[in-house]
Amino acid sequence: MNVQSPISREERIEKLQGLGSSRKRVEDARFTQGTGNYVDDIKLPGMLFGDFVRSPYGHARIISIDKEAALAVPGVVAILTAEDLKPLNLHYMPTLAGDVQAVLADEKVLFQNQEVAFVVAHDRYAAADAVELVEVEYEELPVINDAFKALDDDAPLLREDIKDKMEGAHGPRKHHNHIFLWEEGDKEGTEQVLNNAEVLVEEKITYQRVHPCPLETCGCVASMDKINGKLTLWGTFQAPHAVRTVASLITNIAEHNIRVISPDIGGGFGNKVGVYPGYICSTVASIVTGKPVKWVEDRIENLTSTAFARDYHMTGKIAATADGKITGLWTHVLADHGAFDACADPTKFPAGFFHIVTGSYDIPIAYVGVDGVYTNKAPGGVAYRCSFRVTEAAYLIERMIDVLARKLDMDPVELRIKNFIKKEQFPYQSALGWEYDSGDYHTAMDQATKAVNYPALRAEQAENRTAFDRGETRNLMGIGVAFFTEIVGAGPVKNCDILGLGMFDSCEIRIHPTGSAIARLGTISQGQGHATTFAQIVASEIGIPAEDITLEEGDTDTAPYGLGTYGSRSTPVAGAATAMAGRKIRAKAQMIAAYLLEVHEGDLEWDVDRFQIKGNPEAHKTMKEIAFASYNQAIPGLEPGLEAVSYYDPPNMTYPFGAYFCVVDVDVDTGVTDIRKFYALDDCGTRINPMIIEGQVHGGLTEAVAIAMGQDISYDEIGNVKGASLMDFYLPTAVETPTYETDFTVTPSPHHPIGAKGVGESPNVGGVPALSNAVNDAFAHKGLVHTQMPHDHWRVWQTAQRLGLTG
Repeated sequence: MNVQSPISREERIEKLQGLGSSRKRVEDARFTQGTGNYVDDIKLPGMLFGDFVRSPYGHARIISIDKEAALAVPGVVAILTAEDLKPLNLHYMPTLAGDVQAVLADEKVLFQNQEVAFVVAHDRYAAADAVELVEVEYEELPVINDAFKALDDDAPLLREDIKDKMEGAHGPRKHHNHIFLWEEGDKEGTEQVLNNAEVLVEEKITYQRVHPCPLETCGCVASMDKINGKLTLWGTFQAPHAVRTVASLITNIAEHNIRVISPDIGGGFGNKVGVYPGYICSTVASIVTGKPVKWVEDRIENLTSTAFARDYHMTGKIAATADGKITGLWTHVLADHGAFDACADPTKFPAGFFHIVTGSYDIPIAYVGVDGVYTNKAPGGVAYRCSFRVTEAAYLIERMIDVLARKLDMDPVELRIKNFIKKEQFPYQSALGWEYDSGDYHTAMDQATKAVNYPALRAEQAENRTAFDRGETRNLMGIGVAFFTEIVGAGPVKNCDILGLGMFDSCEIRIHPTGSAIARLGTISQGQGHATTFAQIVASEIGIPAEDITLEEGDTDTAPYGLGTYGSRSTPVAGAATAMAGRKIRAKAQMIAAYLLEVHEGDLEWDVDRFQIKGNPEAHKTMKEIAFASYNQAIPGLEPGLEAVSYYDPPNMTYPFGAYFCVVDVDVDTGVTDIRKFYALDDCGTRINPMIIEGQVHGGLTEAVAIAMGQDISYDEIGNVKGASLMDFYLPTAVETPTYETDFTVTPSPHHPIGAKGVGESPNVGGVPALSNAVNDAFAHKGLVHTQMPHDHWRVWQTAQRLGLTG
């Protein structure tokens, strides 16, 4: 008779595939086989299609709209304009920033490709044909595309709808094109420190307008069932519950009669947080026609009219002692918000978390002021793979540290180390009001410099510069250093909200009688691997193997209310909710196990996947046994079943950090920059799935390369977008993408249930300044202080020419 030996504890841990396991992504099977379910895959009986008539002008008054020829196109059902939406009070919609945005242009257009009319037809081709036949007469108006001219005395009035409103959502407006002035810190004290500084550096730094450019553009399908009064909305939504609430507020349909579904999403990167006119117009069209209406934008529409990122014009001043100790930081930003303040900042601050600008440094006093202005550009201001203006802040401080290092003739690594917040100072209160939860910056930098052999790199660079001066090479070597601290986990209700909704998040876990489980969350994955990693959190908390746990997101009829996925908030907020829900289940399971084993609860201890009697591990009940018992035994004092819900409002944000090094070779005769080495050390606290973390870092670094090396949405003097297609907007391919070397340290968050901090956006935050610093460092010995991004071949060549280095 064969007796099967018991499974060892190590084997049980391996089978669980919980925290720390490099579990393969369960989502990939359907994506790699082409069976994903995206918005444009949705086909409903009788479905109609919507398309927009868009403005060719950057600023113009609408004289008339003639729909007659377009309505005669076979298959065209209706054409909506602002005049049609006004009786419904839908010609303007609220933005996440407290402004209003035109759904369809009312009286005048404010940016090129603004939505003017919405054509509804039986197929896409009829809609597209009709769009070309809608005749709109315009009167061109002066265009403002320079944020520095927006507040001039003679600047044209852009927003006629609020021309007499000199009090905005964030305080007084000092000009008809002004949105807000937001300030944090001690302005007077900081200026006094700067005036008395031994060393002072000042730099004007621009983070250009860029675009998230997700693989899948924005779109939706709206279906109004007039019989039962229910509206179903499928869409590319990063926050489906918030969209449901906004839809209810806009349409006056009771929220319980609205169902919002986010199916598979082909990338978000912040582009799909806000509400777009296409969503509103499709919904109205479905209500009017009684038919489902689909709207999916094309690539040019996505690049020119959906939410941009950055467009921050920053001035930084750092005061320091002669030996390099920073004594103060002063910052002012001119923030170009485009035609409407549709900034997707779910915070109580109009400039998001920009006041993380003190970075990783123990700066005793600081001030930041941000002026928001309107221009004739598309609205937005999304967190393109960053946490609400954190990337801009990190770019400013990391560029400024290098500027200071050159002023002092000091090594940039040495200067950073000298000013780091020390490990024993955590939790650390910054001069601009944030409480950093934990960090060990010196250990991370020490590990990074050893990994890249930093002294040897500097020695090689010295040899390269000597060889260049002798005419032996036409390449200049640059070494870029960046050490960033990010602020993520938008969630504390005291700091964050969307249109008054607190930024908590949620998880519901239900254990089935046979010991498998389903977890439903208020988040929505756009490639982060939630179905894989959240199952691992549940597995570690309740002892059921990850492969036996199903995850559901993105359906407001089944998921608990949550505020979505962006700003690296999934793990810090929803991940915490998941762990807390798991602990509620485990607490009940302990009571059940105690009843089954006929002992007191305190006599039990948890071990991987079971409760066992202390000192007698052979006497135990596994979670599968406990689950079955919860459904088939009457246990005194307990309800049947095993499930729990957690709504988690975190006590603080989380603060991941990292040390990045980039080595480049710049050909001064062509401007071509070759990335020879890119090393990224991240500390995201507890690591749930190392393999997915590495993939997230690779993806974020590639977007950082794209931004630093070429992405730019620019406009000409009459408002034409110059980066309106992928022929002009830079997306790196496998050819341009370098090989990355990843590394890590682990400094858990003390307030997060599992110590996790989030990592998905960190590489974009740290990667951009690392690469920019590298390009600037290549020219540093020739006297250059700062060049602006993007560092494409043309601009880099111009820098070399300006310095007299070209052949």
